[in-house]
Amino acid sequence: MSNSFKKSIVLVDDHPLMRKGLALTLDSDPAFEVIEQLDRGEELIQRLDDLNPDLIIVDVSLPGMSGLELVKHIISQKENQKILVVSRHDESLYAERVIRAGAKGYVMKLEASEVLLKAVRKVFKGGIYVSEEVSERLLLGMARGQKEVMESPIEKLSDRELEVFELTGKGNTTRDIAEKLHLSVKTIESYRARIKNKLNLENATELMVHAVKWVETEHSDIY
Repeated sequence: MSNSFKKSIVLVDDHPLMRKGLALTLDSDPAFEVIEQLDRGEELIQRLDDLNPDLIIVDVSLPGMSGLELVKHIISQKENQKILVVSRHDESLYAERVIRAGAKGYVMKLEASEVLLKAVRKVFKGGIYVSEEVSERLLLGMARGQKEVMESPIEKLSDRELEVFELTGKGNTTRDIAEKLHLSVKTIESYRARIKNKLNLENATELMVHAVKWVETEHSDIY
């Protein structure tokens, strides 16, 4: 049972060592208590009412439902739920997406423990935590219009297109992706066509090569 004087936190991350490290960091602060560690978003959804945490910390890449979709689902059910995303993915690509989805902040996994604690404290105070660089980009986006601030073609992809792109890069077939996302094969093919168009790719082979390279680059700094 959670100590009523501590803020309760649930972790959702499919890497046991990373979960353990995050839990140790959070539990080192007497104001926080990690009450549960899960590896799938679906399990959190089933247990959310029972756990009723003050804060949920979510990874972007999860088996099954992605962290981004999980954030959207939770906020649709509990709009005031505090969520912080902690991920290895490039902040410039995902931070704005998770904030739009309803999360209260984004922290790179490579950041020092103090940064995570700083982010959690800010969220509990009612703020939103992103790095200074991303904060500046968000402000520029509002001031100039989002299109001028975009730096990478990948940023043109919608949240769902990005998810399909990443799953493609991990070697999933169109049918695999359809099953994972609970969508039809035809819908996935439509997403892939849009991705090719936005990234100026000629065919499915180019899409696969591009996606694999991107996934390898995104993951190379943590493993």
